[in-house]
Amino acid sequence: MAGDSWETAVAVLHLSSQLVDGIQEGLARRGFDDVRPAHGFAFARISEGDATTSDVAEHLGITKQAAGQLVDYLVDHGYVMRRPDARDARARLVLLTERGQACTAAAEAAAAETVDEWRSQLGPSGFGQLQAAFGTITTPGRLRPSW
Repeated sequence: MAGDSWETAVAVLHLSSQLVDGIQEGLARRGFDDVRPAHGFAFARISEGDATTSDVAEHLGITKQAAGQLVDYLVDHGYVMRRPDARDARARLVLLTERGQACTAAAEAAAAETVDEWRSQLGPSGFGQLQAAFGTITTPGRLRPSW
């Protein structure tokens, strides 16, 4: 990889880490110190609706067993609940609880704070250019970790 391409790749990874760290710090300040980034990516899928543990596993790119453990943790901590799926008696849907919805809102606020720091560092014009560049090079799709 050419030098400037590698430097750009590393900078994007650092920026991503800053965002994740900012969200985690903001969540802890708001009283949600028992969630981790993987939980947030699970919330992204669960909040879309009609999510089963298998859907969470597929979304995160992990085994069903690992997803089951993750969902169990979220149930135990009051972030999600399981309900029977009216369309399939064998399936159980995973739904955000009120606490899970509050955590999601807190994560969005923490993300906004982090991005607002970038806006203040870059100024309106520079931040607008950053947004335009991201709009050009990113592809829409599911929000999930890239482990």
